[in-house]
This record gives sequence, C-alpha cells and structure tokens, in this order.
Amino acid sequence: MSAENSLHNVRYSILDLSPIIVGGTAADSLKNTLDLAQHADKWGYTRYWLAEHHNMQGIASSATAVVIGHVAAGTSKIRVGSGGVMLPNHSPLVIAEQFGTLESLFPGRIDLGLGRAPGTDQFTAMALRRSSRLDGSDFPEQVEELRTYFDPSRASGPVHVRAVPGEGLNIPIWLLGSSGFSAQLAGSLGLPFSFAGHFSPENTLPALELYRRSFRPSEVLDEPYAMVGINVIAADDEEKAQHLATSIKQQFLAMIRNNRGKLQPPVDNIDNLMSEYEMSILQKQLGGSIIGSAENVKIQLETFIHETNADEIMVNGQIFDHHDRLRSFEIVADIMSGK
Repeated sequence: MSAENSLHNVRYSILDLSPIIVGGTAADSLKNTLDLAQHADKWGYTRYWLAEHHNMQGIASSATAVVIGHVAAGTSKIRVGSGGVMLPNHSPLVIAEQFGTLESLFPGRIDLGLGRAPGTDQFTAMALRRSSRLDGSDFPEQVEELRTYFDPSRASGPVHVRAVPGEGLNIPIWLLGSSGFSAQLAGSLGLPFSFAGHFSPENTLPALELYRRSFRPSEVLDEPYAMVGINVIAADDEEKAQHLATSIKQQFLAMIRNNRGKLQPPVDNIDNLMSEYEMSILQKQLGGSIIGSAENVKIQLETFIHETNADEIMVNGQIFDHHDRLRSFEIVADIMSGK
C-alpha cells in the first residue's frame, strides 16, 4: 500500500460507545447513536459497530444486540455490528440466535465482532457469567462452538442443538483484541482481525505483525484482513480539536482512578487535573490518538495507515457535544473519501 493512495484504498468505519454525557440520559445517548449512524450511512462509512460494556454510567450500549437492531432499522446501507460482544459473558447459542435474528431482519448488513475480555469489572463479570472462570481461557472453544451453530457441518459428531434463526446464515465473524492472543487465534483460523489501537497503541504493530505471520487461508479469507481502532478528534481548527479532546482524556483519567462516570464537558487545561504519574499513563493509553484540524488529521491518518498497513480503520470519537461529534466524523469521512 503506497503512501500516495493509502487513504483512498482504506475503508473507514465507526466504533460507538454510545456515550452518556453529564446532564444527559441513556435515552439521549441512544438517540444520538442513531443520528450519528444515519449520517455515517450518507458519509460513506463501511460499518457502524457498538461495544459491550457493563456497569459503566457513561456507556449506553450494554445490551449490544438490541442497539444493533435499533441502528440497523434506522439506516439503509451501512453494515452494523458488535465491536464487540464479549463472548465469555454469554452462551454461544444465545449469541448465535441473537445475531441470526439480526441477520434475518437485516440480511447482508450484520457483523459479529467477538472479544474475550469481560468488558467490565470482576464483580460484574461474575454477575454476568455466574461463574468464577473469568480468564477467558476457553475463548477458542467458545468461538468454535458459536461457528458450529451457524455451520453444523463443522461438528465432529451428531448435532443435538440448533440455532434458529442462525443456522445456515453467513454472518462475518471478526476477532477483536488488544494484545497478541486474539491476533494469533484470528490468524490461525483465517478470520478478519480488529485491533483496539484506540486504547492500546503500544501493542498495535506487534499484534498486527503476529496476526499476519500466523495467518492461514480459510474458506473465509485468502489473505489477512486487519482493521485498526483509532481515536480521532477533528474540528475546524486546531485549538478547538485540542479542547474537545479533553473529554476523552478525562474519561480515561477517571478509569485510571477507578472512578468511572459520565462523559465530562471539555476543560481549558486538563494538565491541572492530574499528576505527572497519571499524565504518563494517559499518554501511554491515548498517545496514538489523532487530534487536530482537517489538515493535521489527514497527515496523521496517512502516517498511521502507512505504519500499520491497515485494510480498514475504525474511528472512535468520544466528544461531549453531539454536533461537534458529528462534525468530527464528517471531517474524517471527507478526508478518507478524498473530498
């Protein structure tokens, strides 16, 4: 992939955490999610993914399959899916039925991205799973069980339980990760891989290299296909973009302090809100974020795509004001489409 045409050869998609802002409600958040998805549908985004998180006051997408159905019903072309469903939290049969139902309702538009992390704290993971097994060590077996519900020919013996709807449907399965485990598993299974570069930038290149090195062609893919998550905060001028970015920085600062809450409004000087130690952790987690005016964002995106050789980018943008958020994703779409 050459630097000159890299932007226009790469698909661009959205990861939405359905942020609940200070002073807002989950209902407001879900309304904004649909509005953003409808704009993204017009702006040429390939897919719109929602993430499973639990016990978090600032995220409204915990019932991920339900929100996917809501977004898919309100859009026409864009693919809608999970980024991801945390499979160890669920019975593979239930996920097969949920996504089989979604695919039956919206044929050819549903993606199933799978993660192995709990997407929450240990207490909530225990409440979800009703089990003390929280390490995700059986994730590969769960993935195979899920795939077998869609395609019973994969079963090694008699099939006693069938997913209806689900069986026989071709729903793209992606593996998601922030380290090497899922990268290697996705490669060995010949599945597409999505890396969480928006909060694990240091691991991005090693995980992508491991995925590509581990890749084995399959009935799904002849060649590896890598999508990389990235935080992008864009605005019409540099100063405003930097100001807007203080909301996501406050969000990560709250996670560092184990004090998760709703998305905060921007502040004038975020450095005054944290210690040098917290600043270093924040830089480690958000150091790969792209923040700036359209001109600077384009330069940074070109560099990012050149370095990662990504086939697709998935943009996350935690921005307090909905209109500013829409504008940020519009700028990204204009850049990626060459407008």
